[in-house]
Amino acid sequence: MTDEEAQLEEQKARLREEAFARRTGVPQADRQDASKAAADHFLDGIALQKNQIVALYWPIRDEIDCKPLLTKLMDSGQPVALPVVLSEDEPLELRLWEDGQPLYPSGFGTLAPSETAPVVVPDIVVIPLLAFDKTGTRLGYGKGYYDRTLAHMGTRPLLVGYAFSAQELDFIPRLAHDLPLDVLVTEAGVRRFENA
Repeated sequence: MTDEEAQLEEQKARLREEAFARRTGVPQADRQDASKAAADHFLDGIALQKNQIVALYWPIRDEIDCKPLLTKLMDSGQPVALPVVLSEDEPLELRLWEDGQPLYPSGFGTLAPSETAPVVVPDIVVIPLLAFDKTGTRLGYGKGYYDRTLAHMGTRPLLVGYAFSAQELDFIPRLAHDLPLDVLVTEAGVRRFENA
């Protein structure tokens, strides 16, 4: 890692603290309505083909709850995948979750499909985040799981950030391995990024 990259990583670590505070600051009373509104905006603003696989995530801590979106997609017959944490330095494994199949603990408090569920390559990846900026740069938790996973895929899926609008920061530095978002969905609507 170069000195410049190390400085940018330090800057991102400071931004993570601010981002955690912003996300935690979203009032508890507003979270459920915001999650439902974001799901509606996703479905209204993102054109889906019936056979496209959408990878989501099982929300943890105070992330925006994507379960309303997950439920609506599954109810409509859209194929849905969830990430599985295999180890600390490997890409995530994305497994198809079929309606009625149980979920199991997968690490970091998430739930995932069983080991026998098919491993898939999604067309759309809905990504959790700590913060985003106006250029589509995403600030994650700093462990690199999604960076490794996306680099491992070969074909770049549509990258959709999913967050509360309060998580927007003025600027997030982008390193070479940081893939920008194509689309951002919040309770306020859908935003597309031209320079992604």
